[in-house]
Amino acid sequence: MRSEDRLEYLLVAIGGSIGAVFRYFISKMFNSLFPFSYLPLGTIVVNTTGSFFLSLMMFASLEKVPVSKEVILFFGTGLLGAFTTFSTFTYETLSLIEESPARGVVYMLTNLLLSFTGAYFGMILGRGKI
Repeated sequence: MRSEDRLEYLLVAIGGSIGAVFRYFISKMFNSLFPFSYLPLGTIVVNTTGSFFLSLMMFASLEKVPVSKEVILFFGTGLLGAFTTFSTFTYETLSLIEESPARGVVYMLTNLLLSFTGAYFGMILGRGKI
């Protein structure tokens, strides 16, 4: 393996470790602050904020401020990739659907709508339109 490849894997691994810890902390915090919430707020918060920041970074990188491949690997693939969680989202959706189909669908649509909204505002801000 080339040394350049090793550095790329290391950047993703370190960023991913940090992102996973942040996700665990934020999910745990929101779920304990709102224990009787109708929906798992922790996953909604991490997916929405992660979508916003990834979109912000990528669109700013494309249109305003060039960002190096290493920064994208660390923050985009690593940190934000581990911070957001599609697998937990799908598991929670299916679990909620088993309990209450309406609740599961509300959760799924809320998570998707807010995540896309976060990504949209990240894109607008990244392009400098706000």
